[in-house]
Amino acid sequence: MFNIIFVALIILSFVAYFYFKTKQFRSVLPIRKKWYKAQAGVALGCFIVFFGINTCIIYPTLVGFLIGAVFILVGLLYANAQYKRARHEGRFVKEEFELNK
Repeated sequence: MFNIIFVALIILSFVAYFYFKTKQFRSVLPIRKKWYKAQAGVALGCFIVFFGINTCIIYPTLVGFLIGAVFILVGLLYANAQYKRARHEGRFVKEEFELNK
């Protein structure tokens, strides 16, 4: 049951990653590009975390737990760093839009 939930979360985070990457490539304003890149990074970090949790569920051995723990740790650190970056650059997105009307 948990496997199905985490597979759905993995797919959703993967879709969110590609959505924000597409928005990044289509954007013209530089701060907005960085903001979309950071949001895509948050989605990628969530993907890695969910993948690590799913690994722990599928392979309930010591090796599975170690690999899952590494994925979870790396994903959390990456998602946290990108979230801080997105929050910082999000402050300037509206200002940049107003300046470039």
